[in-house]
Amino acid sequence: MNDLLKSLGISNPGGTGWLSVVFTFVVAWVVTWRFIPRVRSFALKVGWADHPNARRLNKEPLANAGGLAIFAGVIAALIIAAVLRPILLEGVLVQMLAILLGGAILVLVGFIDDQYGLPPLFRFSVQILVALLLVAVGIRFHAAFGTAIDPLLSVVLTVLWIVGITNAVNLMDGVDGLAGGISYITAMCLLAVSAQFTYWASATLVLAALAGAALGFLRHNFHPSKIIMGDAGAYFFGYVLGATALLGSLKVTTVFSLVPTALFLLLPIFDVTRVFTQRLLKGQNPMSTPGKDHLHHILLARGFSQSRTTLILWGVTLILNMFAMAVQGLSPLVIVITALGTAGLLAFTVWRKLRASWQEVQVAAPKAGD
Repeated sequence: MNDLLKSLGISNPGGTGWLSVVFTFVVAWVVTWRFIPRVRSFALKVGWADHPNARRLNKEPLANAGGLAIFAGVIAALIIAAVLRPILLEGVLVQMLAILLGGAILVLVGFIDDQYGLPPLFRFSVQILVALLLVAVGIRFHAAFGTAIDPLLSVVLTVLWIVGITNAVNLMDGVDGLAGGISYITAMCLLAVSAQFTYWASATLVLAALAGAALGFLRHNFHPSKIIMGDAGAYFFGYVLGATALLGSLKVTTVFSLVPTALFLLLPIFDVTRVFTQRLLKGQNPMSTPGKDHLHHILLARGFSQSRTTLILWGVTLILNMFAMAVQGLSPLVIVITALGTAGLLAFTVWRKLRASWQEVQVAAPKAGD
């Protein structure tokens, strides 16, 4: 057993470090899963919901406060983990707190935008500020072109990356389970990488909590969805994933230096870049023009159901992340076990969701006949 754990990158199988990561994942998973029904009930009662319109797929009001439950699950898991196994490295603690602070700010801004609407300029300004927060604690790209503007270029690249990924994940949230599943898969694969390298130490617990919360959320969000994450949840997922991916980035000496980091989030990056470019070519404002031109819209237009669309894009995400792990130097064994474990937990969650939905239909059928 110890040999297997060592082959997976766990340097001290007899220690408690890897157990705390597993514990953090499970706590976030269970807290989010159990908390969401209460959040949904309260949200519908007070009107925190998306109502049906021409752009939305839901046929009745759908609670949009899932981001609050996701954030609560992550924070609860990290607090419990920190109490049981305090983080002693000051640099690691500062970086972790900076990521969570920036994420908390975006959850608040996203939630207010979900319920009342905020000007796009204000949202982008806040996203830039929380990206600069990461720069301040050393989470950034490091440009090394040998020019006088390298420090400024590092900041610009980091801001563009964080703002871009934050919005890319948000724009993928158009079909039940899609953004949550992409976030879960990416967090699990980044977690596998972070476990291999000590300089990713500040990412490990955060990614474990994020992956667990995403999985707990999917139990209620896979089609037919009971609740959606809203901008609050999508911003949080995008920001944390973008920030943690930066912890493992190499120095930027060429444009291709960005590829290893970008591979983990290539699907959202490709989707938002394609849509942005197409709208510009049509003379439209890519930031404010509504439309059904994302990848999930294309699959839906070709006759795929919401569930099948989600599963297809989950599969593409997993394949891209397996390639990203290979580029990062992980062994084939680690890549295969990570992929199988990630897919297995997803399959279990989808099965539980579909079984619960089928049982609800069976219970409702006799009542409809009465």
